[in-house]
Parts: sequence; C-alpha cells; structure tokens
Amino acid sequence: MSRRDATVRGVSDELLYERDGHVATITFNRPDRMNTISGPMLMQLSERLLEADHDRDVRVIVITGAGRAFCAGLDLQEASAGTGIGSNSGGASSQAQFDTRSTPPVVLNQIDTPTICSLNGGAAGYGMDLALGCDLRIAAEGSKLAAAFTKRGILPESGGTWLLPRMVGWSKAAEIIFTGRTLSAKECLEVGLVNKVVPDAALGEETRALAQEIAANAPLAVRASKRLMRAGLNETFEDHVHHVFLQLMPLFRTKDFQEGVASFLEKRSPEFEGR
Repeated sequence: MSRRDATVRGVSDELLYERDGHVATITFNRPDRMNTISGPMLMQLSERLLEADHDRDVRVIVITGAGRAFCAGLDLQEASAGTGIGSNSGGASSQAQFDTRSTPPVVLNQIDTPTICSLNGGAAGYGMDLALGCDLRIAAEGSKLAAAFTKRGILPESGGTWLLPRMVGWSKAAEIIFTGRTLSAKECLEVGLVNKVVPDAALGEETRALAQEIAANAPLAVRASKRLMRAGLNETFEDHVHHVFLQLMPLFRTKDFQEGVASFLEKRSPEFEGR
C-alpha cells in the first residue's frame, strides 16, 4: 500500500476520515474530552461508516481514537447542561436522534465491510458498545472496557445487552453489566472480548497488518461471509445452509473466484479486484 494512494479528509474537527489504499480509518478526535461523542458526531459517524461501506475501494474499516482514550461514551457534560444528546433543546432534531435505524451501532451491525476496533485507550459506555460492535478488536496493553452504565443510572443502550451475552455467555455478561465493572486489556482477552493485546506503541502497526491481511482476500467473498455470519445468528441450520448456497452461486461467476483458483494452481499470491 503506497502512501501516494492515501486520501485524508477532516469530516469535522471532531471526527476524521482517512482512506489509505483499501483501508478506511475513522478517528474520534476530541482528545481533550476523552473522545466523548457529541450530537453532531453521531450523525457524522453513521455517514462515514456508510460512505466507507459503499466505496468499492474500501475493504476494511478501522475505528480508533486520538490521544489516550478510545471513547469515554456520550458527552454527559453537554447532556447535563441541556445542550447535548438526550436534551430537549433541539426540538425536532432531538427527536430524530431516537430514530435508531440510522444510529452508529445499528449501521455498524448492518454494513458488510469488515470492521476493526483499534482500541488505543479506555472505552466506556457508548464507546464500549461501539468497540464491541466491531467485528474484530485489537487492544493496546493500556486500554480498558468500562461497562459503567448501571453506575450512571442507565443500561447499555447501544447494543451491549445484545452483544455481550453472545460474546461471553449469559452469566459473564450479567456479571459485567450488573456490576458496571471495568475490564483491563488482559481481562478482556481472557474472556474473549478482544482478539489480541499488543504493546501500546505497536497498536497502529498491528492494526494495519491485520487490516491488510483481510484486504488481500477477495472482498466480495469476505463481505458475503460477514453477511451470512450475521444472518446465521437468527436462522435454523437448514435455512442457513440454503442461504449460503444462494450466496455461493454468484461468487462462482466472479472474476475473483477465477483469480483465486488460478493463483492457487500457479502457486502465486492472488490479485483480487472485487469483481
């Protein structure tokens, strides 16, 4: 991947979007506020996720934070002042915030492009749910996940009650949520909430290596695999096998399938085009 292929755009001062080759990176950029999510950031995050998912050149999406935190949740200072998320000061726009169909956790669950959370620091509340909503998580040694919802008088509102029981089982999820416990990177690895823990200084390099490994594979096949894994969570085995077959037949007709077979027979690395 050449840096000459990189495109960088500041969507706003609070949310940055970069595409380098086949990898798009979304960065929370409020380090002075621990990357807490403001109202405008919610809409922008959904828009950037959809933009990346619709870009044929993007094969992997990385989400990370600037500074020492990944995301400390929703901006409670704005909310307590009556100007942020959950306030009544925004009129019709405040009501629109509760249209869950376009919220980042729902969009994150629905897109077919693989997502990696590059967990550079603490992720609390909403930030924790966003981290868990990604397909893969690489954690820096100094990072942590804080399920502080019940300590603030709320519940995991952005997917945590759906995600955690599926990831760690009912009993462990109940322990984490009911106690509002904070888990270190090591504890997250032990219970299966992150794929890998790396030294803080190596997080960017390790994330890029994983993203590039995924991006080197046939993107249509990767997207179809994610789509079917998601569907399989709510299907019987028989229904799922039927749907897999329906997805498989179009893949047999792609140039990428031909390239995959040819590269195997010719003992070389494949060059997939997503066609």
